[in-house]
Amino acid sequence: MKCIIIEDQPPAQRILQKYIGEVGSLELKGVFSNGIEALTYLKSNPIDLIFLDIHLPKISGIDFLKVLEQKPSIILTTAFSEYALESYDYGVKDYLLKPFSFERFVKAIAKVPDPNSKEVSPENPEKVSEKRKEIFIKSGYEHIRIKVQDILYIKSDADYTEIILPQKKHLSSESLRYWMENLDEKQFVRTHKSYVINVSKIQKIIGNQIYLIEGSTAPIGRAYKDQFIKGLIK
Repeated sequence: MKCIIIEDQPPAQRILQKYIGEVGSLELKGVFSNGIEALTYLKSNPIDLIFLDIHLPKISGIDFLKVLEQKPSIILTTAFSEYALESYDYGVKDYLLKPFSFERFVKAIAKVPDPNSKEVSPENPEKVSEKRKEIFIKSGYEHIRIKVQDILYIKSDADYTEIILPQKKHLSSESLRYWMENLDEKQFVRTHKSYVINVSKIQKIIGNQIYLIEGSTAPIGRAYKDQFIKGLIK
């Protein structure tokens, strides 16, 4: 994913450059200290993502958005929160409030659609919901990329969740509610107060037990069973 930085403060530029360098899917193509220079560059250089500060010399970040004709994905970076609501009128993907951590940066990147994926026109009745194909899990000092399709199930355990993959698992500080809101609701279904299941991994159901590939099992809670079964047989 080709990206540029529009930021007039060198320390903020360096932080963004560092974070971008740690995400393998991002390719930094340029750093600009004002929007005028960036607009000139964008006339002949297609970009997938812009990291845009709001308080810039010559032209503000909001005014930059107003005059930008071909809009790539935008992630705003600013120390001021009062522009957040207005910024979303221009299709901004996320709003990073300085100072922000690498973990928060990764969450913002995850909201940006893959530019290589095929777009489906709104008129197409077979359009599918645009959800994440990959997620990042923070493990210690690492941020691990995981393909969503590989997840067997997600289990809530006290203050964290376990992301269960074939023959391995990762711990996440995110709640079960977070995963329900950020994964495809047709693929990931809650079957218990502590479990979300990838329905594509189900082999069979016996009583209140779900049998998944790789020999994994998960329970069906009484309160979830009827709705879960109805969803499977639609």
